[in-house]
Amino acid sequence: MKDKPNVIYVLADDMGYGDVSALNENAGFKTPCLDEMCREGLAFQDAHATSALCTPSRYGILTGRYSWRSELKRSVLSGFAPALIENDIMTVGDLFHQKGYKTIAIGKWHLGMDFSTDETFKILPELEASPGVNYGGPIKNAPVTRGFDYFYGICASLDMPPYVYVENDHFTQAPNRDTAGIGKPHPAACPGFWRKGPTAPDFVHEDVLPQFTRRVLNSIEENAGNPFFLYFPLPAPHAPMLPTGKFQGASGINEYCDSVIMCDDIIGQINGKLKALGLYEDTILIFASDNGCSPVANYPQMQARGHNPSYVFRGTKADIYEGGHRIPLMVRWPRHISGGGVCKETVSLGDFMATMADILDVKLPPEAGVDSISNLPLWQESAGPAVREDLIHQSADGSLSIRKGRFKLEMCPGSGGWSYPAPGEETSDMPRFQLYDLETDIGEKINLVEQHPAIAEGLKKILAGHIRRGRSTPGSPQQNRGEAIWDTIRWLEEC
Repeated sequence: MKDKPNVIYVLADDMGYGDVSALNENAGFKTPCLDEMCREGLAFQDAHATSALCTPSRYGILTGRYSWRSELKRSVLSGFAPALIENDIMTVGDLFHQKGYKTIAIGKWHLGMDFSTDETFKILPELEASPGVNYGGPIKNAPVTRGFDYFYGICASLDMPPYVYVENDHFTQAPNRDTAGIGKPHPAACPGFWRKGPTAPDFVHEDVLPQFTRRVLNSIEENAGNPFFLYFPLPAPHAPMLPTGKFQGASGINEYCDSVIMCDDIIGQINGKLKALGLYEDTILIFASDNGCSPVANYPQMQARGHNPSYVFRGTKADIYEGGHRIPLMVRWPRHISGGGVCKETVSLGDFMATMADILDVKLPPEAGVDSISNLPLWQESAGPAVREDLIHQSADGSLSIRKGRFKLEMCPGSGGWSYPAPGEETSDMPRFQLYDLETDIGEKINLVEQHPAIAEGLKKILAGHIRRGRSTPGSPQQNRGEAIWDTIRWLEEC
């Protein structure tokens, strides 16, 4: 294809598959704007983040690489962490640059930057605030060095310090106080929690999402005359859950559900702006979530009122189970995608790079998008054949799983995340690995690893091969970063 459509990628933070009412017949509230996207575009029923956590998932979207190929093998970065995306790795921003696009990122980054610091600076545990940052100094390896012409946003999640806006390669203001939200870390229900940390005078948690939205709408208008790629990673409905104005109480369930409705409304505002500017037909609008819903959203309270963000899937954010990484994904491109399509084939958010390269007629170099596969054939024919042979997932503790067709092999005895059985809980009486037939057991209740050892062994060999080659797509072998990956290969081969 030789089109140069505008592209807007809206990424929700911790929104479950079941939070979109068009995807969940038992949803406890309505998401009219996302439902409209499903009617006017294409909805995927088997779409996955490459990880069940924020940082590694975002790395996969922007690079087309599994994040465990980077230095990050588990968990997430803090707001003070150095840049994760390597200098020599191509990003989707770089891809769009090749075709003359203006590239803009507004929102939550959570992929690290290199601050100006002194000798007292250190990365602290539990994502806490670090001393020794010069908030007046330049920021190296910011998003503007990773393929974006302009960036305005926050370093990490809205519950992680520092609470200071970044514009391009500098902080907009220096902190003048410490703030903290109510409650304690990881409560059963604490929608207003954020960690104590340095806060700038212009930073008000409740206004972060509204401010980002205003800037996105202005940016669409400012760039209406030329092709643009706008990456809009929302800080919501991730904690702190801070619905404002008319969205408070809108769901009738809790603050998390109210925040989902607030995110839904943002899609409506973007649609309105595109229509007003005559950009609606030739703009690709993508909506996805970076992973499943967090338990902080209070699953028992929501389920008591008939709503399950994980839909029929087992687990939540952080887990190797489907609820950790199966996410809502909708694509709308009126000029080229027929409305009302539903795709049942397996796809990954990491496929964004190869898909855009296909649309823009760009040949990726051998080292780029090594785990990315074009979804364009499915955009054109949603009932067409599968584009993926297999797909690898990752949990919070770094455990991997591999999906091929109906079978999914999980290389851990439990969730690998926060659900029972979580890492550290007693699993000695459980099989070392888990094998599920998702065609007959979408809830991952019956472990078949002992009944089908040949299937498990075959999947394990595929996984080890993808790790060893530094890629899961055809092409020349590439290098993984970090020694831990070789330990994983040796462990797989010994099992």
